[in-house]
Amino acid sequence: MGKKRVLITTILVALLGVLIYTQFREWRNFDWPTFWAQTHHIHGIHVLHAIVLIYLHYGLRALRWKIFLRPLKKTSWLGLVPPTVIGFTGLALLGRPGEFIRPYLIARREGLPLSSQIAVWTVERIFDLGAFTVLMVVAIFVSRGLRLLSFYAKFREAGFALMAGVMALALVAVVVARNGNRLADWVEMQLGRVRVGLGHKIAIRIREFGMGLNTIDGPWALAQLSAVSVAMWYLIALAYREVTHAYTLPVLHQLTISKVLLLMGSSMVGSMVQLPAVGGGSQVATISALSAIFNVPKESAVSCGILLWLVTFMSVAPLGLALAHRARLSLRQLSKESAQAEAAATPATI
Repeated sequence: MGKKRVLITTILVALLGVLIYTQFREWRNFDWPTFWAQTHHIHGIHVLHAIVLIYLHYGLRALRWKIFLRPLKKTSWLGLVPPTVIGFTGLALLGRPGEFIRPYLIARREGLPLSSQIAVWTVERIFDLGAFTVLMVVAIFVSRGLRLLSFYAKFREAGFALMAGVMALALVAVVVARNGNRLADWVEMQLGRVRVGLGHKIAIRIREFGMGLNTIDGPWALAQLSAVSVAMWYLIALAYREVTHAYTLPVLHQLTISKVLLLMGSSMVGSMVQLPAVGGGSQVATISALSAIFNVPKESAVSCGILLWLVTFMSVAPLGLALAHRARLSLRQLSKESAQAEAAATPATI
């Protein structure tokens, strides 16, 4: 393990330790028997429904990637499902080192340059953020249930901030699509005066982003990608609702889609600080939201937060490991190969 990875892991462990210590310091009277009782009496059918919804969402992710590949190569939607599932399994079990497994496997399967698939992976994140923002903003400004929450004014501010952020990203996308090479050269020259390596890395990312934008084959493809992205995130929201409805506690059983979107937002923020296969950040953030925003008892909040993480993030692992075993693939080896290939890839001109 390199010094940089050791440092990052140490920082993450320290941050998680602080978060967990702070959380449970406030809950000194945590009732473990109640926690186990709440966990033991969940309705398994709802959990099963949630897992099915999460698996369907991976199918939509493969379909969206197929639309991205259309200008480059005609491919099979079903053929993209295994690398998608294996890729997310690598991310779940290995953390950040597994991020490039999915584009690496797809590039290898389709005989395409890895740089082109990393470009798709980069633009894919913009669609994820945009789709979640659409659902979140609709929930904040339309749902009557959220208006009754004590933090509604803060949610409105967050909604406006999300809209502003997505509009800014859209503007950046337009600029990069039209002047990507010139912008990359300018950034590399300006930052190169301070630190050569940093300017070069950012310029590479700008070119990759531009390559990804070029895979959007006109307005119809943009509409398809947007629709699939919104449908995909709605399935995730439904999965969250199914997990909360697995509990007999009325405050959890009555959570609506608009409310679980807030949990999704909390989980997304928390996921920035977590460890491979262990998580931490997403659970703590979700538990805090359940307790502070929806007044869920702490024992039920902890149980639900852990179950949400297991269902929405880790449930892909059994199928992913089975598919990797069938194809005789090692996740750690794929992680190493994808990192090496990504480092050696030279992005093509936009």
